[in-house]
Amino acid sequence: MAVDQVAQSGATASALTGRKAGPPRPVRSRSPLRPGRILGRALLWALLIGFTCLFLYPFAWLLAASLKPRDEVFDNSLIPATFVPQNYADVWGRLPLLSWILISIVIALLAASLVAISSSVVAFGFAYFRFPGRGVLFGLVLATMMLPTAVTMVPQYLIWRSIGLVGTWVPLFGANLFGSAFYIFLQRQFFLGLPRELFEAARIDGASYWGLFRRIAMPLSVPSFIIVFLFEFQASWNNLQGSLIYLNGGSPSGFTVPLGISYAMTVFSPTNGGHGDYQYVMVASLLVTVPMLILFAFGQRFFVEGVATQARKG
Repeated sequence: MAVDQVAQSGATASALTGRKAGPPRPVRSRSPLRPGRILGRALLWALLIGFTCLFLYPFAWLLAASLKPRDEVFDNSLIPATFVPQNYADVWGRLPLLSWILISIVIALLAASLVAISSSVVAFGFAYFRFPGRGVLFGLVLATMMLPTAVTMVPQYLIWRSIGLVGTWVPLFGANLFGSAFYIFLQRQFFLGLPRELFEAARIDGASYWGLFRRIAMPLSVPSFIIVFLFEFQASWNNLQGSLIYLNGGSPSGFTVPLGISYAMTVFSPTNGGHGDYQYVMVASLLVTVPMLILFAFGQRFFVEGVATQARKG
């Protein structure tokens, strides 16, 4: 009966189109998986699970160490012999952890926002405007990535000291006001993928250059903006070197998260008169990791969207 229905539908289609109907196509059944293919998939899953466990092991060890007493912190067991959840309550009295987290959040938000906005403006200029020497100028911008951080460290410190901002938060985010070569390159690639006809039509309608950037370029490149924001937020959150240079001479309550944890390691060290209470350092390290995990969990879809957008452009 099914064959008759297929033949009848083919005849009806041929009558409507005026073409001669051919024989009905046989329906192909899905072939079973071959043993070699099954083995390949099993090896792939085993490899993925193995690497997942490898990357999760430090986090699992940190979690276990944060729940141990002082004498068992470094016994390398993932299941504590003695559970001490009281460590999570005691750490707030032993360390100014809340102050460190709030200061780091403010600095990271300022640094990420400034560099994302400034880099977007510069990248749009390189992507939209066509002027003599554009390629050379863009090459000079990219060439700044070749300079090691140690080369610019001393000049930057002398600049901030000359204007009296050493010991403040400003050096930790102020330089981001001028953009970043890597982020400029990243966002320029997104802007180059936008249809130029959109901007030309907007110019005919009387839009200004700033209007082109604000109303067309930025709404269409949100994934790249979010990616830049997340990258710089993480870089600022983990910036120990900058905090050591510009904040190390102040009060411990004014430290950032990485500098504060380094300070805690020194305070609790037996060589400095401490009692080896490293369980509080483990608790602090775990708690300051949670904001980054939450941030990247919410921003994961923008990473995927950004990669897909770049693939479509290619």
